[in-house]
Amino acid sequence: MMEKPINQSKCLSVTPAPQDTVWWLPRHEAKLAEKNTMDRVDLVFLGDSITQAWEKEGADVWEAFYQPRHALNLGFNGDRTEHVLWRLAHGEIDNIQPKLLVLLVGTNNAGHRMDKAEDTALGIKTILDVLGEKLPRTKILLLAVFPRSAKPTQKLRVLNEQVNQIIRTYADEKRVFFLDINHQFLDENGRLTSDVMNDFLHPNANQYRVFAEAIESHLQRLLASPFS
Repeated sequence: MMEKPINQSKCLSVTPAPQDTVWWLPRHEAKLAEKNTMDRVDLVFLGDSITQAWEKEGADVWEAFYQPRHALNLGFNGDRTEHVLWRLAHGEIDNIQPKLLVLLVGTNNAGHRMDKAEDTALGIKTILDVLGEKLPRTKILLLAVFPRSAKPTQKLRVLNEQVNQIIRTYADEKRVFFLDINHQFLDENGRLTSDVMNDFLHPNANQYRVFAEAIESHLQRLLASPFS
């Protein structure tokens, strides 16, 4: 019997793969070393360039909000869902048991490859499944994919919002919690301006405090409450 053809974009979004860039594997090795030298890891941020930027644009805010909480930054520029899956399969969360993991990923599936919303959402769902297996006592704060493009009607903005409408259904309010803070970055007409994201994708340095303050009450609640 002949096998049914596989949707290529769906296959790509859920098949673990490393990035083909010179800095990526060395960063992965550095993160393994960093994790292994920490006394403990209570909080993890996992994602793409928006998360990696806590180390640069958001460094002062990270130091104030998250460094005292024994936090680990696992953000990698350009990562799509399959890259995160590869990293999870190669040790980045092994031998730790954080209380909370903040997950923000998916915009590069849209921007690099224009994956269908269902395919990107499936990649995110697969990440959640792996996290459930490897970190069964860790709560997950799943953030809506951030807005991109200036106008709410533009293709990539619409695509990210379609992803968000799917992934919000993954929250069970026991282990996975969904949070959409996108309104924090938009004006009253739903437009994204250059003083918020200069490239209409990555938050400017002054927006990392906005980001942190928008999720803070949720972090406090989830970090303080016992795993049910």
